[in-house]
Amino acid sequence: MKKVEIYSTPTCHYCHMAMDFFKANNIAYTEYDVASDLAKRKEMVNLTSQMGVPVIVIDGDWAVGFNKTEVARKLGLI
Repeated sequence: MKKVEIYSTPTCHYCHMAMDFFKANNIAYTEYDVASDLAKRKEMVNLTSQMGVPVIVIDGDWAVGFNKTEVARKLGLI
């Protein structure tokens, strides 16, 4: 099973789309709310050098934004 993490904010539509995708495909994930967790926000910025969400990390491979096909490929769903 792959380790899946998502840095998100409560108002991010793409974050919700990504998490809905994970749930629909029974993918366990850890969510970090960077709107309220300053340490995780700093960690995200250090990782990506920017503030955009979602940041999706799959087994250490990160991407900014939600590209359903790319995420599915990284998860081995396609």
